[in-house]
Amino acid sequence: MTQAKLLTVILNWRTPDMTLRAVKAALTAMEGIAGEIVVVDNDSGDGSFEKMQNHTQAHGWDQNNRVRILQSGHNGGFGAGNNVGMRAGLSDGTQPDFVYILNSDAFPAPDAIRRLIDALDKDEQLWCAGSYIHGEDGAPHQTLFRFPSVASEFEGAIRFGPVSRLLRRHIIALPVPQTNAQADWMAGASVLMRWNALREIGLFDETFFLYFEETDLFLRAHRKGYRSVYVRDSQVMHIGSVSTGMKEWARVPDYWFDSRLHYFAKNHGAAYAVAATCVHLLGGGLYWLRRQLDRKPTGMAPHFLRSLLAHDLKSILRASVGAREPSLARPVPDAEGKPE
Repeated sequence: MTQAKLLTVILNWRTPDMTLRAVKAALTAMEGIAGEIVVVDNDSGDGSFEKMQNHTQAHGWDQNNRVRILQSGHNGGFGAGNNVGMRAGLSDGTQPDFVYILNSDAFPAPDAIRRLIDALDKDEQLWCAGSYIHGEDGAPHQTLFRFPSVASEFEGAIRFGPVSRLLRRHIIALPVPQTNAQADWMAGASVLMRWNALREIGLFDETFFLYFEETDLFLRAHRKGYRSVYVRDSQVMHIGSVSTGMKEWARVPDYWFDSRLHYFAKNHGAAYAVAATCVHLLGGGLYWLRRQLDRKPTGMAPHFLRSLLAHDLKSILRASVGAREPSLARPVPDAEGKPE
């Protein structure tokens, strides 16, 4: 066993069989690494908690607290659920050196976690290391990104080659690197984080129910001077969207719009958030018009622009009459679970 201690957190919401498969893969990848796995059931209400408990006990995973199954008691979303696991900490009451967040539909290769730890051990200024993610078919997943901005909102909405070339340094999604690389932020399917850094920047902001919570966390770390690294040789197979059902969305849910607005307003101010929405509507409108003239499908989610406009107008009107906006007022929890 190495001296460094690892806390692996896996969040479950109504996918107990998939989650147990992820636990099994994580146990293999943690061989020779001191630490524990905490599985948080995010108030599934479908028997997931009991099923995972029974399976853990039947297979002896609970011996020496190697695997613990916890109940959140409330489905507060991705960040809140993972915070439950991180706050639970190690069973002996000591603090881990590293926290590893693994999606319930992600399955690390046997050496994936070790390679992430090695990367952080080599550079104290690195606070987070993320894996190379690929699908069941072996195809790479795009998981490295730039921070969102007004410019990126326009580029992403207008989808026009000349504009994309002009704003190429603001395109959010980055190509999948073939070697280790740095990025503003990485998708949270398989990320290893330094606990001391989390103590400084705080855990996930629980205002975000789903989406933008990783972006916000990475931005807070960036503003503290920390860097992150993508580790190409740490390979993780990821199915994707199993719990969220994103692939079957008929319309973009309200919580996505809530998260987007909160991210911009919290990190850049209300005026910046309004500007980001305005340029997105402008770019999206121009894209929609071009597709209509070409008589081609837009590929946009149904009523997306209308929903974005209605959502943000409602938020602006609520703020203008002096009503407290919950998404802007709720404090970010620190590493001990207390508001900052």
